[in-house]
Amino acid sequence: MVSGLLSLVFVSVLQLCIAVHVRNTVTDSAVAGARQAALADQEPADGARLARALITAGIGDGYAQDIEVTESAVSGTNIVTVTVTTPIPVLGLLGPQGVWELSGRAIAEDIEG
Repeated sequence: MVSGLLSLVFVSVLQLCIAVHVRNTVTDSAVAGARQAALADQEPADGARLARALITAGIGDGYAQDIEVTESAVSGTNIVTVTVTTPIPVLGLLGPQGVWELSGRAIAEDIEG
């Protein structure tokens, strides 16, 4: 009885750690992609490509399917945002039960000057 309960607690904590790892990896990859896309000599597709490569190397191709790069102006400053919509791991790294929409932002460099 006690060993069954202890096993359940262990598996639950392990699953929580996997979910946090996926969230952190995808968020960090989105930030790196935004920084890449914000460089003066780069295109938005370069940021999406980098984010996809980092996510694929870190946790797998299934988590890097939906990546969107947008550019916007906030108070006169150009901002690049990379948004990744990725599944929430429910059982190990499996389970398309829900999705996270995680993003990273960077200030775009000016080409002039």
